[in-house]
Amino acid sequence: MKKVGWLVFALVGFTLHSVAQPDQSEDSLLCSGQFSAWSHYNSYNRYPVQLGGRYIPQLNYEWHLPERKQLDLEASANIYGDSHIRKGYEVKTQGKIKPYRGWVRFSSTQFELRAGLQKINFGSASMLRPLMWFDRIDPRDPLQLTDGVWGLLGRYYFLNNANIWLWGLYGNLDAKGWEMVPTRKGIPEFGGRIQMPIPSGEAALTYHYRQADSRKRQQMMPVYSRIPEHRLGFDARVDVGVGLWAEGAWAGKMKDLGPFTHQQTISVGMDYTFGMGNGLGMTLEHLLAAYDDRAFSFDDPIHFSAWSLNYPVGLFDRLFLLFYHDWNNDHLYSFFNWERQYQAVTLHLMAYWNPLQYNLPLQGSAQNFFAGKGIQIMFVFNH
Repeated sequence: MKKVGWLVFALVGFTLHSVAQPDQSEDSLLCSGQFSAWSHYNSYNRYPVQLGGRYIPQLNYEWHLPERKQLDLEASANIYGDSHIRKGYEVKTQGKIKPYRGWVRFSSTQFELRAGLQKINFGSASMLRPLMWFDRIDPRDPLQLTDGVWGLLGRYYFLNNANIWLWGLYGNLDAKGWEMVPTRKGIPEFGGRIQMPIPSGEAALTYHYRQADSRKRQQMMPVYSRIPEHRLGFDARVDVGVGLWAEGAWAGKMKDLGPFTHQQTISVGMDYTFGMGNGLGMTLEHLLAAYDDRAFSFDDPIHFSAWSLNYPVGLFDRLFLLFYHDWNNDHLYSFFNWERQYQAVTLHLMAYWNPLQYNLPLQGSAQNFFAGKGIQIMFVFNH
């Protein structure tokens, strides 16, 4: 609550009262928001029934400056709560208010500099993403929600469509992306990315440096308060009638953490839209991941595949089907979403059938609620 402070209440007040500001030299104020509510049933859970709601009020302001320059800001909060119900009407409730986005940006035709709580993501893969370094977007989430990171991001765009990113992060203490070890408190992180056009597509190289702290993971690995970590990543995508891409990353720690010293992930994929009916979109990806005490030894690799189908049914309905296959354990994960759009309102009917031993990459203990079979209904209102 202290981290949000007056900002949350200002956002809610602005949004609920639909505050508007007269036009002043084309400056603009936009107040919007997203409300979602859901009910979830899974007989395999200790609390089979879940009811929840979330509201994300958002404020955007734009100042138009001379010479096609602009200063804008975005501020939003994540206000949510849910109830878990089991037989005998035992109820467990929880809720939280926290900042969701809070940044200010200066931009021109070829440059932008953004500071604050923001989403930073990149890469070519869409479902099994080695370059998911600073977010945890789940392709099954219809809202595509993810926590942001505190930092400063600069991007420059060349006229040939090449671009350079530079960033510095500070104050992000929770593990993010693929991280198993949180970042050392009080020490900034930094990195960059260069993306270049290639025939029929684009390719990029990415680097990031931080110092990790394994003292909170002492039951899993050796304990160090400062662990220098270097990350290197690459990705490339081409469109040759069929969309093809490759993405990979290596994270190496400069302390001996046993099998957690080095992390290698490689993903390849393709997508294509078949001319069937309204257009059937298909995406395939395969991930190879390994944790080793020696870089690129791949002593005990993990193999996962993902396959999705996306089909628009008329103007207002869309069907989405997603499968994951764990080759090491021969487990299949399945997910279905029927989406119905009514202008500002969207309805989702979702169902899943997953193994009870839930081992999806980056979806471990935090997502055990979705082990087994279940169904979820979600109502979303955007204004």
